[in-house]
Amino acid sequence: MAKIKICGLRRDEDIAYVNELKPDYIGFILTSGFRRSIDFDTAKHLKSLLSPNITAVGVFVNDSLENINRFLDEKIIDAVQLHGDEGPNFCRKINSTVIKYFKPDDFDKIDNYDVDYYLFDSGTGTGNTFDWSKIPKTDKPFFLAGGLNKDNIPIAVKSINPYCIDLSSSVETDGAKDYNKIKEIMECTEK
Repeated sequence: MAKIKICGLRRDEDIAYVNELKPDYIGFILTSGFRRSIDFDTAKHLKSLLSPNITAVGVFVNDSLENINRFLDEKIIDAVQLHGDEGPNFCRKINSTVIKYFKPDDFDKIDNYDVDYYLFDSGTGTGNTFDWSKIPKTDKPFFLAGGLNKDNIPIAVKSINPYCIDLSSSVETDGAKDYNKIKEIMECTEK
């Protein structure tokens, strides 16, 4: 079964939810200017509450290597997700597990990147699905994001076999993480 990542955690309650429900990964949006962005101190605090069995991913969008390394050096994150236009050379400079995002227009570029995982998404935080048949054939494990919910996750898992399902808006109510929605997703992926 695919692993689960709950992205965009911002509050103590979010950490309490995931500590109980046990997804494999969580994501902190660490580049400023996005709806779910958090600052260094908030990320440090939230990581201190997070179960050590859950991998904390720092999500960065066209950010500086210095800022990324600051979070890595302080052990606030365990892996890096690059969700912008970062090139192959930039990715190679990161001394950590790297998840690199690609939108459908860029799927033909994946072979240029030597990263640990790909992430296929419709766009940065769109919450919309895309045509999964366009996902390139690859032996590299990949995360799948964009418009995923309890109804289409089983279809995605069966048809394209992602390594990990990446969720954010579909497990929220009024812009905040919702315990019951996360629980429902965790239960639907255990079937």
